[in-house]
Amino acid sequence: MTKAIRFSSCGGPEVLELVDVEVGAPAEGQVRLRHTAIGVNFIDTYHRSGLYPLPLPSGIGLEAAGIVEAVGPGVSELSAGDRVAYVSRPPAAYCDGRLAPAEHLVRLPDGIDDETAAAMMLKGLTAWYLLRRSYRVQAGDSVLLYAAAGGVGLIAAQWARHLGARVIGVVSTPEKAALAKAHGCADIIMADEDIAARTRELTGGEGVAAAYDSVGRDTFKASLDALRPHGVMVTFGNASGPVEPFSPLELAGRGSLYVTRPTLFDFINTRKGLLEACAELFAVVEGGQVSIEVKQRYALADAAQAHRDLEARRTTGSTILLP
Repeated sequence: MTKAIRFSSCGGPEVLELVDVEVGAPAEGQVRLRHTAIGVNFIDTYHRSGLYPLPLPSGIGLEAAGIVEAVGPGVSELSAGDRVAYVSRPPAAYCDGRLAPAEHLVRLPDGIDDETAAAMMLKGLTAWYLLRRSYRVQAGDSVLLYAAAGGVGLIAAQWARHLGARVIGVVSTPEKAALAKAHGCADIIMADEDIAARTRELTGGEGVAAAYDSVGRDTFKASLDALRPHGVMVTFGNASGPVEPFSPLELAGRGSLYVTRPTLFDFINTRKGLLEACAELFAVVEGGQVSIEVKQRYALADAAQAHRDLEARRTTGSTILLP
């Protein structure tokens, strides 16, 4: 038996329950994991609230790190005792231990500890697909990055700076502004400012090459207005709600813009793609170009409080649960 967080109806953090779950032996292609740290992400609140619907009752959580306790038939890449991490669907990571497909697991290098790994798989690979696939950042680019002091934001800001970009970060408090500046942002715009106008001012009227927007509905038009001609709008989150339908003519009238709505799992849907993405992420973390800031730690039983703090914007950097 293991402890796990489950929910049987959608709603606020109070729907999350700590329950006993039987794990069992690994089947073909599976391993049994003992978790050592579990990542908490804003997408988890979308699953819990029903914005991204799941079959109920459901587990929750997409990333974790742990130790392989046993391997099932057909598993050759991993062995008992291996340190591993993953980002995987369906959501089930909020637990002490579980069965997981071996093909979703990546062996951790010695230079990356378990807490760091649990905090960086989803967020770090999100930063990877934003900067390396959705719009491939080039040296000399200016980019606009929302939630620049959040888990994805701190990683993306450092990585973009390493790639030679000028990062303009959007944050909500002076404390978050200082944190974002310390992690790669050259300039800061406060969330209550006129974001498009300030971006134009900071770029001499040109606009940015790309806007990485995790806010959604409330900032979509401002992000479009902040882009240079042929700029790329990367809308990858819905913190204020999903973007409302719009006419493609909106893009033509702003300089022939591009809009993309990417999601991580479309970029790591093969074993080869997953390993290549992780190799790039692990390289910048082990090389010191990107540091993973674990700012909040909660017991697994306190997952509901972690969600309350996340949704109230009381968190910075990465948040983890400890089994």
